Amino acid sequence: MNISEAISARHSVRRYTDQPIDEAVVGQLVRAIDEANATSGLSIQLVRNEPDAFSNVLKCYGRFHNVSNYLAFVSAAGDDQDELVGYYGEGIVLLAQQLGLNSCWVGGTFDRRRTVCRMNPDERLALVVALGYGEDQGSPHRSHTNSKHVETRVLDVPAWFDHGMEAVMLAPTAQGQQRFLFRLEADGDTVHASSTGGSFPKVDLGIAERHFELAARHRVSGSAVERLIHSS
Repeated sequence: MNISEAISARHSVRRYTDQPIDEAVVGQLVRAIDEANATSGLSIQLVRNEPDAFSNVLKCYGRFHNVSNYLAFVSAAGDDQDELVGYYGEGIVLLAQQLGLNSCWVGGTFDRRRTVCRMNPDERLALVVALGYGEDQGSPHRSHTNSKHVETRVLDVPAWFDHGMEAVMLAPTAQGQQRFLFRLEADGDTVHASSTGGSFPKVDLGIAERHFELAARHRVSGSAVERLIHSS
């Protein structure tokens, strides 16, 4: 499965089997997590065989089943941190899809107090991603039309921009809100992206930016990732 196929195939899955994650798959995920942490400064952690975060009946009943593996996204405080979580986290989520796993971004319907993760005093748990072998492959979410999320300042929109936006419309967002805007500037080359609100606006923005860049093979200007690169 190539990355374009992974973007199309990945859907939110909330019900999982008892099958443990293959050790070879774990190894590849850990390597990707270590690389993402080294680049981003985040503390992304793979938690296995630990069901407590999803065992709270009040928070999880009817929403998730048999979740015992997840990614915990720990970060310091800062304006760019959630956007980085979305960007680097979606890279790992898509790799997981390529490796035969299913996943679901989870912002509120899990028990933060029972989540197993390492945190320094100045850090916080942003959210988690459920991982495992799903009972099914999930269903596509309902996407809005591109016109709600695109602003172009050129008459001839390049094909790479259209490819990027097709992938953006497949990006998972909180409650399927897809609240972001991608703008192609008058030079026909510069792309800016911004959030227009939502429950986890900057996480959603980071996820959408990752999809765009993977499909368009073109950087989003002014993003948290670009600021991170320039500050290094």
